[in-house]
Amino acid sequence: MKEFDYDLDYKSLDFTDAETRKLYRIGRGEQGVLLVRPYTHDICSHWRFVDEDTAIASSHKIYEMFCRYKRRNGFVGMGMARKFLEMGYAGSKRYANHNSGRKYAKDGSVSSCEKDCLTNVKARSAKIFKEVKEWRVSE
Repeated sequence: MKEFDYDLDYKSLDFTDAETRKLYRIGRGEQGVLLVRPYTHDICSHWRFVDEDTAIASSHKIYEMFCRYKRRNGFVGMGMARKFLEMGYAGSKRYANHNSGRKYAKDGSVSSCEKDCLTNVKARSAKIFKEVKEWRVSE
């Protein structure tokens, strides 16, 4: 697999253009997800996971965008929407496990997880994003 190319000038590239789309690389994990325009701006404005209601609205809106890109054969947009759903899950889990969002203490050791990390509001938000991504995007 080709690595995500961080050397491109993403601020000036528009991946809705047919020629520019050829430059898109998937990359490992969610590499480059915040760079690929205009998708970053379009999707990121809806990406929230502060609580369950917000996660539901956010994940459903991002899934709706995924479907719209799919109808238009917009592979890059589909990939970006899927990445934001994945990051909604990962971000929620990070805050569910550690209220501060920081896994590591200042001394480099791993901080212990919150006592309610499997049931708190962020854990429930993570579950919502995971369900939307697994059940809907795989269709």
